[in-house]
Amino acid sequence: MTNWNLAELWETVADRLPDAPALVHGSTRRSWRQFDHNADGVARTALDHGLREQDKVALYLYNGVEYLEAMFAAFKAGLVPVNTNYRYGDDELVYLFDNSDAAAVVFHGTFVDRVAAIRARLPKVRCWLWVDDGSGRCPEWAVPYADALAPRGDRVVAPWGRSGDHLFLLYTGGTTGMPKGVMWRQDDLFSVLNRSATRRYRDTGDLDDVRAALDSPGYVHLCACPLMHGTGAVSSISALNQGGAVVTLPSRTFHAEELLDVITREHAQTLAIVGDAFGRPIAEALDAHPTRWDISSLVFIMSSGVRWSDSVKDTLLRHHPSVMLVDTLGSSEALAVGRSVKTRGSDDRGGRFALGPHTRVVTDDGREVIAGSGEIGLVANVGRGPIGYYKDPEKSQRTFPVIDGQRATILGDFATVEADGTITLLGRGSASINTAGEKVFPEEVEDAIRTHESVDDVAVVGIADPKYGEIVCALVEARPGASIDEAAIIAHVKARLAGYKAPKHVLSVDSVTRGPNGKLDYRALKDRAIQLLENG
Repeated sequence: MTNWNLAELWETVADRLPDAPALVHGSTRRSWRQFDHNADGVARTALDHGLREQDKVALYLYNGVEYLEAMFAAFKAGLVPVNTNYRYGDDELVYLFDNSDAAAVVFHGTFVDRVAAIRARLPKVRCWLWVDDGSGRCPEWAVPYADALAPRGDRVVAPWGRSGDHLFLLYTGGTTGMPKGVMWRQDDLFSVLNRSATRRYRDTGDLDDVRAALDSPGYVHLCACPLMHGTGAVSSISALNQGGAVVTLPSRTFHAEELLDVITREHAQTLAIVGDAFGRPIAEALDAHPTRWDISSLVFIMSSGVRWSDSVKDTLLRHHPSVMLVDTLGSSEALAVGRSVKTRGSDDRGGRFALGPHTRVVTDDGREVIAGSGEIGLVANVGRGPIGYYKDPEKSQRTFPVIDGQRATILGDFATVEADGTITLLGRGSASINTAGEKVFPEEVEDAIRTHESVDDVAVVGIADPKYGEIVCALVEARPGASIDEAAIIAHVKARLAGYKAPKHVLSVDSVTRGPNGKLDYRALKDRAIQLLENG
């Protein structure tokens, strides 16, 4: 049994490649030595505030070097980093911090007013770390992040030591309900990522094997998507595991020209994006200025969470014929389940994925679907994976069953297995909406809209969109004597939930038409919304 611990792994990289780049964010650069040193400071600050083994550290941060430094610090101190969606409103943040039992919160100064407004509702939090982003002064109840970096001795080793059983907690976007904390043992997380690594270590848990393999710096990874999401966090962890560097974009909104500037300047070799919301602007910028940027360093571009269109892929390949374009199939609960690769001249059969060696398609009773049978099953990953959802044994039992004596993860994606062994995805069983990589739970938006004084009933569906993948659309039934004001409904939602959850369209209907059991037929409602939009 191996016992991989990410703090020990990354410290080994820092010892072996101290002057190699680890983190880049605009003009801010961290060598592996600086990355290691700064993480020690943050870890020591957390311990000084009384945090104990496996206490949770919420990362309420935009992309930046501080995000991964704070994650490294948590690993060093035997604590658990918790991703936080910075688009959340007050109630959503309180839910996340309370559900995760956060004992420390690292936050950008931009969020100080929101944090101040909810602090009294979060008695479990003992340490607030304020990251200066030029937006104001540090409040008296928080510790300046820069002060935490002050040198105070040797590397941090917590009294309880380190273990491969220590957790990495990755909260879902709420595909099938409210966000859930997916518990990954660090040993399992490393082993799963190591399977597909370009610099693959012998999976023995022996750091001497790592030292022997680290004869040069790893690849330069540009994470264009948020580190708070699984795609950004996991792809960056994988790059750091291999002694590479993680580059993030300085702007807090996506600009394709900035991304292409950074690729050219930093000679990025891998790029993580989320579907056409990123891919299309990149393709359009390259078309507009075909000789402005040198992107020849890129080896592959990966998208996870949202498939991206063939037209965008074709444009990117026209500008960089040797790059690999990869759609990855996975989730917070199961990484690297399958992938679809497009290269110049290849036949990328949209919707089909080559399965990883530990992936199966299974029926409700646990039978494996036979290739070419046409039978529909659920995609499952067998073997190493999460140990469950944090504080939710009932859902854990459903999502992480035992199949043929092995722990498994049921993704919730329905698929058929083709005769050649690839799978064709049919979609999720839930009605969740995926907009530019953000998952929106319809019932949550419906609950918010339903509190508006003019609303009698409501249904929320996702409508296909060329830029975002899907957009949120609300069909609203007015109270007797009232009328529906689209702008007012949208503003009402934005006042209660993250902005991306607000509908792009609000359609007034006589009735949302519930069945005898009180349930909504989301498929029929989606068709109805499309027809209403087409008819103007």
